[in-house]
Amino acid sequence: MAMSLRVVVPPHPLIGHWLAMLRHRETPSALYATAMQELGRWLTYEALRDWLPHRQERIPTEQGEAESTVVEAGIPLLALPILPAGLELWQGGRHVLPDAALCLDGVPNDIAANTGVILFVDQISDGEGLLKAMQELQKQGVDGRRIRLITALCASPGLKLLGEAVPDLTLHTACIDESLNTDGAIVPGIGDPVQRLRFRSAGRD
Repeated sequence: MAMSLRVVVPPHPLIGHWLAMLRHRETPSALYATAMQELGRWLTYEALRDWLPHRQERIPTEQGEAESTVVEAGIPLLALPILPAGLELWQGGRHVLPDAALCLDGVPNDIAANTGVILFVDQISDGEGLLKAMQELQKQGVDGRRIRLITALCASPGLKLLGEAVPDLTLHTACIDESLNTDGAIVPGIGDPVQRLRFRSAGRD
């Protein structure tokens, strides 16, 4: 795996709990969606910890001044959920990214030079589908340092592909599973999110 790929698996019990809900084969559709959203929330929170532009500023209080951390509002953020199931991760992530612009139509053609991009993808198996989106971003000059990738689960083959293709990429995930089965599914995995969420959208919880 390329050394330029940084994979962060936050050791938080809530992240582990919601991953367990995704893994369990008996988890109903509505709870599965909730688990995706909660992972989106917690993983996005962790991803912003050392990446969100901010500055130190003295602000007035009722009892004098205080040295404070203030987020740089002038630096735009763009959220790109990989549809359809990546949208569930975004539903959680948006709670900690209230000012991010949202694009649901794939990679836009006019990303400003200073924009930070957050991709939400339900899981990464072989990485082939996600790589296409990453290459579209690279064509526009968006390198790995300007990207944060949020995914509930990933497998080693997909990480290897992304690490070799996208320099300086940082990815936040709940877990890394080592292998894929003969059908290309992650083992042990979280099932097929599209299939497991379909009953929810059809009102068949």
